[in-house]
Amino acid sequence: MLELLDHCSEEVATQIHDIFQRSYKVEAELLRVKEFPPLQRNTSHIRAARSKFFGSRIGTDLAAVIEYSLSAAHLTIDSLVVDPRYFRRSLASKVLRSLLDRVDWQTADVETVAANRPAIALYEKFGFSESHRWITKEGIDKIGLSFSYPG
Repeated sequence: MLELLDHCSEEVATQIHDIFQRSYKVEAELLRVKEFPPLQRNTSHIRAARSKFFGSRIGTDLAAVIEYSLSAAHLTIDSLVVDPRYFRRSLASKVLRSLLDRVDWQTADVETVAANRPAIALYEKFGFSESHRWITKEGIDKIGLSFSYPG
């Protein structure tokens, strides 16, 4: 289901950037904002990231990407995107489940836009709950969600 992506490679960073652009444009349109920080990220930012990237392909297309970091059994999900061409195929759930099963973690957190009800519902389905809210300098209402592994 998931493959580790070599985000330091220019070719792979470009693929990740392309899917980020397509997915985050949909989210920015939903929010009706012109300045959406994830859209400012370029391939150099992706190549320099200290986080890891896993991807899911349909055929040769990179259909979904999850970016995360893991430190002392604390998992931080930095991004989870699905190419709009592959929406409504449960890819986000499959990718998230695969990551949670694959890495050794005890606590996790993620943040998303408060208006992104599908993302919040996805994380809540996996046991995450709201931990905090804030408004960014761009005026975007954000929500943080956390989870502690019950085992």
